[in-house]
Amino acid sequence: MHNKIEQLTQEAKKGRLSRRDFMRHAAAIGLAAPLATSLLGQSAFAAEAPKKGGHLIAALTGGSSTDSLDPALSASNVPFNILRTWGETLVDISPEGEAIPWLAESWESSNGATTWTFTIRKGITFHNGKTMDNNDVAKTLQRHSGEDTKSGALGIMRDIKSITTQGSDKVVVELTGGNADLPYLMSDYHLVIQPNGGFDAPAAGVGTGPYQVKVNEPGIRHVGEKYAGYWRDSVGHADTVEIRVMNDQTARMAALQSGSVHFVNRVAPKTAKLLGRLPNVDIVNAKGRGHYPFLMHADTAPFDNNELRLALKYAIDREDLVKRILKGYGTVGNDNPINAAYDLFNEDIEQRAYDPDKAAFHYKKSGHSGPIVLRSSEAAFSGAVDAALLFSQHAAKAGIEVKVQKEPADGYWSNVWNKQPFCASYWGGRNTQDQMFSVAYKSTADWNDTKWQRPEFDSLLAKARTETNRDNRKEIYTDMSMMVRDEGGAIIPMFNDFVDAKSDKVGGYISDPSAELSNGFALIRCWLS
Repeated sequence: MHNKIEQLTQEAKKGRLSRRDFMRHAAAIGLAAPLATSLLGQSAFAAEAPKKGGHLIAALTGGSSTDSLDPALSASNVPFNILRTWGETLVDISPEGEAIPWLAESWESSNGATTWTFTIRKGITFHNGKTMDNNDVAKTLQRHSGEDTKSGALGIMRDIKSITTQGSDKVVVELTGGNADLPYLMSDYHLVIQPNGGFDAPAAGVGTGPYQVKVNEPGIRHVGEKYAGYWRDSVGHADTVEIRVMNDQTARMAALQSGSVHFVNRVAPKTAKLLGRLPNVDIVNAKGRGHYPFLMHADTAPFDNNELRLALKYAIDREDLVKRILKGYGTVGNDNPINAAYDLFNEDIEQRAYDPDKAAFHYKKSGHSGPIVLRSSEAAFSGAVDAALLFSQHAAKAGIEVKVQKEPADGYWSNVWNKQPFCASYWGGRNTQDQMFSVAYKSTADWNDTKWQRPEFDSLLAKARTETNRDNRKEIYTDMSMMVRDEGGAIIPMFNDFVDAKSDKVGGYISDPSAELSNGFALIRCWLS
């Protein structure tokens, strides 16, 4: 046991464990909580303070020549991680899932959670030297909630009735109906506060974050330089940070092994254990809300027939996909974007199982015949093409011909996703059930990528926002999950772990279940040790 304690302590000293992970591992080896707490205070986390300087580099998949620095248009991995370096939102979500102040130092609600007042921090400057004020905040929220916006956050912003300023440091948000989750929604990564709300130059990459954009070459590389006027010292330890777009899995892993980069995302589960055995590499994975769906447009033939949608849902072997594609780094999905990582998840919802006979039954009722084209690409997720091919094999046993069409990674998110009627995709999840449903399943959501519309679902979504009784709210969310599961256009066979990797020269890594690479904050949270 002594050796295990020493190993845990050394891992903490090197910044490889968060406090929460240290306590969890300590409990697993039988270490009493008082002793574990003592070790934390005496040595583990006090031993290594963040080191300043150097050049942190990440090699990431999920980048394209069509990427934009406009936060409203961010839709894939590279833009998401870039935003975390130069932009900040009003609210952040802690690794424990709590809404915590960021550019807003506090907030309060009134009128049954229909009115929210945010107090904005003072003394913060944008990279162009302008002092951030409440007008910048109000205009940012207005830009993302306007009817003509293309923002990915519009799905959670449509219920805002008005956004006004009050005094020199207040922003008041009036909703059409109460929503107790509004602070969580303000953490949406699209809602980066910009000068004049981004109306003037939305893609300029000017924010309040620790790094200024110095190089912006979409699909190739992005570089940020430490902003001298940044307002806090707890993040932004390196002098410069860089993201290199490497959509090829082999190239990313080779770059990490050679030491030319410090982080990689989307480690293929089939190689994760082997990669983790290398002396200079750490696998960092976290269970969360991310999932890998196959999306059907419910308003487009032949997928406008729910019998066909049900046939395809029964025609996929979820356990086989988790075993062979994720290699155990994930869990079985249930055609519902909500899993146990969400508050008020109902574990009693019956798990849909692979059933070729039921699939054949619904397929016959649909009246469809002939091949069904499923588009897939490694841009969607690591192993997406293999997953589609496995799905095709599973469906064949039900007499359903699924023809897989491999699409190029570059341009996948602009040319295929949300445009083609049947394709592989990826969702990182959201912080609350309301947010996930609002962004992707509400009838009017711009990112309703299954084109499924159900007024009853929308009504329940609104009802859940004002329901204060937890049991009643859970029942509403259960009904909504069942609607999506049984009628929606998303086949969700598996929830993924976020499987990333870093160099052993990196300290300060925090495991965060919200999204990949420490919820996209790895480049600003970590340092070179």
